[in-house]
Amino acid sequence: MTTSVSVPRLVVAAPASGTGKTTVATGLMAAFAERGLAVSPHKVGPDYIDPGYHALATGRPGRNLDAYMCGPELVAPLFAHGAQGCELAVVEGVMGLFDGVSGEGELASTAHVAKLLKAPVVLVVDASSQSRSVAALVHGFASFDPQVRLAGVILNKVGSDRHEALLREALEEVGVPVYGALRRTPQVATPSRHLGLVPVAERSTEAVDSVRASAAMVREGCDLEGLLALARTAPPLTTQAWSATGSEARAATTAGRPIVAVAAGAAFTFSYAEHTELLTAAGAEVTPFDPLHDESLPENTSALVIGGGFPEVYAPELSANERLRKSVADLAASGAPVVAECAGLLYLSRSLDDKPMCGVLDAHARMSPRLTLGYRDAVSVSDSVLAPAGARMRGHEFHRTVLEPGAGPAPAWGMRLPQPRVEGFVQGGVHASYLHTHWAGRPDVARRLVERCATP
Repeated sequence: MTTSVSVPRLVVAAPASGTGKTTVATGLMAAFAERGLAVSPHKVGPDYIDPGYHALATGRPGRNLDAYMCGPELVAPLFAHGAQGCELAVVEGVMGLFDGVSGEGELASTAHVAKLLKAPVVLVVDASSQSRSVAALVHGFASFDPQVRLAGVILNKVGSDRHEALLREALEEVGVPVYGALRRTPQVATPSRHLGLVPVAERSTEAVDSVRASAAMVREGCDLEGLLALARTAPPLTTQAWSATGSEARAATTAGRPIVAVAAGAAFTFSYAEHTELLTAAGAEVTPFDPLHDESLPENTSALVIGGGFPEVYAPELSANERLRKSVADLAASGAPVVAECAGLLYLSRSLDDKPMCGVLDAHARMSPRLTLGYRDAVSVSDSVLAPAGARMRGHEFHRTVLEPGAGPAPAWGMRLPQPRVEGFVQGGVHASYLHTHWAGRPDVARRLVERCATP
């Protein structure tokens, strides 16, 4: 049943990556949460790391809004699901405001999501090397697509009071309000490495301090009252909130509540909140475990899900946990469902950078200087616990590793881009590949996985 969703909301966007929108968006979330508002955090696109900082800032799960993987029709329902009971939603954009799927126009861009949500956009501009030119930049973004409501600007990396005055004077000429001017602050810098920001789970105290510093910077430099008033101008959305219990996942008929163990901890930080919700709705009891520290799988584990993360950073520690590696290999050998994405694929291989892993797959992984990144339109090549042969599924790749060989005798996926290829492994109950997927777009995945579980 469609309903009217009236959650005040803002989209925080930027002209390009690297302008500071994550710092600003996270700071806004934390600053409003500190005021006692229930803030719903969202991220455009497939990113796993930023939502971890959003969750730290708000105390609520960070949720992704991906119009490519889940489809444009699910953006508003997923937003409504995450924002239930909240007084404000802050949506962090991806890349530049109008950057979408290559060759697909606006699809999955921040602008596309902003239009689907009927949300005002605030543009975070790196002002460090410009003055009056900022007006031309902002005017171009404001006029490029009249359906995108670019409602204001937050100036970042402002050098001085005089610099700020010049920037504000220039923007008055194009009639775009300035909602904040932020100085460069080293305390809010978030360390990065080969795949972007370092995840919250790996930083602990430092991450908390970084979020607090972002909130303090935003409180000092932004017009929070004005931004809240702007968010309240967003019109009601007519949509039906997405629900795991209302999806195809409810079709599972497995008796009892099988234990689905999900890898977690610092080495396996990539996951979407909806996956756990779908597995639970399908009848599973989802139990996290940490491959860095736990020496065995949860008792009575019936299935295993190992998502993405950074096993390459923790290869020596993962390798040293021989008891757990054997436990994983034994479960896979039993025919139990084992679903592994990217980091999980590496963990199931024979070795990672010459460090022994679980040995489930006859393949070896190593770090590579080349980044593999992009959306993928995939077809299931082999019948598996995840999908029947011939099923279409959209996902994304994001890694700096190479697996040799890249596919087994029964590959997981066939893809056309960036070049025609098959990829991944299906053997027994194992489905392992580099492809990250978002099950909200294919809730039958969770049902199928739970149905394949042995009754405990």
